[in-house]
Amino acid sequence: MKSLVAVFLIVFIAAAPLLAAVGCDLNDPDRDVKRLFPESTGYKTLYVTIAQKGGEPLLRRVEARLGDKFQGLYETMDVPYTMYQIFKGKDLIGYIHGVNQKGEFGGIQVFLALDLEGNIRGFYFQKMTGRYAKLLRDPEFGKQFAGLNLKDFGDYDVATAQAKPGSRAAAIKNPAPQAESDFHAALRATKKNLILCDEFLLGNKYTK
Repeated sequence: MKSLVAVFLIVFIAAAPLLAAVGCDLNDPDRDVKRLFPESTGYKTLYVTIAQKGGEPLLRRVEARLGDKFQGLYETMDVPYTMYQIFKGKDLIGYIHGVNQKGEFGGIQVFLALDLEGNIRGFYFQKMTGRYAKLLRDPEFGKQFAGLNLKDFGDYDVATAQAKPGSRAAAIKNPAPQAESDFHAALRATKKNLILCDEFLLGNKYTK
């Protein structure tokens, strides 16, 4: 019995780092990159963490920009963010990045395809469950994000789930009023995604 307990403890301790950091990768990068960037000829993958790039000070800055505290397995400093640089020949033409976000019925994954200026050219849920997930996964919902950037989400208050009246973020319509919490989770994930891309890919373009 003692030996079984010892084995269990060893397995649990070995798994602890995995439990502490939940990343978000494309399910099929070759297929998904071509779908989001039909003109692409290849891509490179970058792996970054807040812990590596700036640690506690960077975490506090990201939280301040988000207007909310990071919490849970999806938002620790050692979460590995997988960022895809998209190329056409030798030219960099855009980025793809996804984040995990706590939803009403479990984790959701929100992916953004961005141009070099950080404007959204594609939005989709790679993962989402729930009774009304089909309505939120509808491409027509995702099209509402096209052309938006971090400036458009600057005044979106993730803590109160309120957008500034008249802003482009406020114009995004929820196709599933019964799933309001997942709708707001999607907007929070989008803002978080854009902030991380600004920090790690765009050289803090939207803080200047």
